[in-house]
Amino acid sequence: MISTENNVAVLNDLIQINNDRIEGYEKAARETEVIDADLRALFTRMANESREYVSELRSYIHQTGEGATNSTTVSGKIYRAWMDVKATFGGKDRKSILESCEFGEDAAQKAYKTALDNAPDDELSPDVVQLIAEQKAMLRRSHDEIKRLRDNQSA
Repeated sequence: MISTENNVAVLNDLIQINNDRIEGYEKAARETEVIDADLRALFTRMANESREYVSELRSYIHQTGEGATNSTTVSGKIYRAWMDVKATFGGKDRKSILESCEFGEDAAQKAYKTALDNAPDDELSPDVVQLIAEQKAMLRRSHDEIKRLRDNQSA
């Protein structure tokens, strides 16, 4: 039986991951050197991408009459702290920042995979499953773009 509570819980978890992603990319853009305008533009685009995902997820939650979260996850806070440590000790070169971003992209992929894997077909509505699958696919493209950029950086 499809549960509104399960739909809302899963969507709120994904909102939290996207809020983490927004904060992570905003931080990455701030830490990126002026000469790396291409990365700043990429990070801004990815933060905006997650803003769009949050809007879509909230729209589904509001349809149920429930409230959507505005918070981030504990793991996201750990991710941002890890970025702080990495920046302090590892410098702010392109490769270090891209490695940090890839770590965050991996976390987002894991969250979306978990949402799809741990939600039996009868617990999430088909339109929610479709939304999650579509966002996961788009996030995968972003992950692959970050990974490609990171792989192209010299050590």
